[in-house]
Amino acid sequence: MPKSVIISCAITGSLHTPSMSPYLPLTPEEIAKESIAAASAGAAIIHLHARDPQTGRPSADRKLFEAFLPRIKENTNAVLNLTTGGAPGMTMDERLAAPEWASPEMTSLNMGSMNIGLFAAADRIKDYRYDWEKPFLDGTKAGVFLNTFADITEILERLGKGHGCRFEFECYDVGHLYNLAWFADQKLYEPPLFIQFCVGILGGIGPELDHMLHMVRTAQRLFGDGAEWSVLAAGKYQMPLATHNVLLGGNARVGLEDNLYLERGQLARSNADQVSKLKRIFTELGYNAATPDEARARLRLKGASQTGF
Repeated sequence: MPKSVIISCAITGSLHTPSMSPYLPLTPEEIAKESIAAASAGAAIIHLHARDPQTGRPSADRKLFEAFLPRIKENTNAVLNLTTGGAPGMTMDERLAAPEWASPEMTSLNMGSMNIGLFAAADRIKDYRYDWEKPFLDGTKAGVFLNTFADITEILERLGKGHGCRFEFECYDVGHLYNLAWFADQKLYEPPLFIQFCVGILGGIGPELDHMLHMVRTAQRLFGDGAEWSVLAAGKYQMPLATHNVLLGGNARVGLEDNLYLERGQLARSNADQVSKLKRIFTELGYNAATPDEARARLRLKGASQTGF
C-alpha cells in the first residue's frame, strides 16, 4: 500500500489581495473558521498568515495570531504551521514576532531570495476594494523577497534551536534545493526534511510537469530517504500537479493562498472545498489522507502540547 498523503492547506497567505476574491479570509474569525473547516475536510497541516482585519493587508502583528491560533488548536488536531516569510518589505524581527511567541510545531522557511512578480496580476483587477492593493502589487516589479544565507541561518537558530520548531522548506527553484542540501551537510538541520516544491510563481520555476519531476528527482538524489516532499502549484496548476505529485509518492498543498479557484471559471468558496476535491481525487486513485498524528510522526514534530499557545 502507498503511504498516506499529507495534505497541507494554506488559508490566506500574503500575495493575493482582497479584490481578487470575496472568499479570501481576512479577519481572525474568518481565518479560524476556514482553518477548522479545512482540517475537518482532511488537511493534516494548516499553514497560516495574518491580515489586518480592517483592510485585508498582510500583517505580522502578533496580536492577530493570538486571536486565531488558540481557537484553531481547541477545535482541531491539525499541525499549525506559521509563516516566517511574512510579506514583501517586512523585517526579520517582524517576520519572526508571532512564531517566537507561538513556538509552533512547524513554520515555513523560504530557501532563497527571489523575485515575486505579483505586478502581472495588477491590471486584471478592474475594481480595487482598498487603496493599498494596486501599489502593493505594482511594487513587486522593483522588489526582491530576501532570504539570504544569513537570514536562513537566523531562522534555523531562533526557531529551530530556540523553540524546537521543524520546517516546511519552500523551494521555488532547483537552486533552493542545493541551498537546503548545504544546510543539511553543515548539520544545521537534521532529517527528516519536509520540502515544498513551489511552482508557477512568476520569478520562480515554471509549472510544467517536467520541472516538477526534475525537482523530485533532484531532491531524491540530494536527500535520499531523508525527505518528505510536497507540491504547491499556483493557480490553475494546483490540482493537476498535486495529483501528479501524489502519484509520484509525494504529498500536496492546496488553499486560497496558492489558488483562488476550484475549477476553471469558478472561484473556490472556501479552503475546505479545495481540500475535499484533492482528497476525493487521490482517494479514488487508492490513496489515503494522513492524519495530523501520522504527519507528526513522519516529520518528527514536537507535538501540539509543546507549543506556546
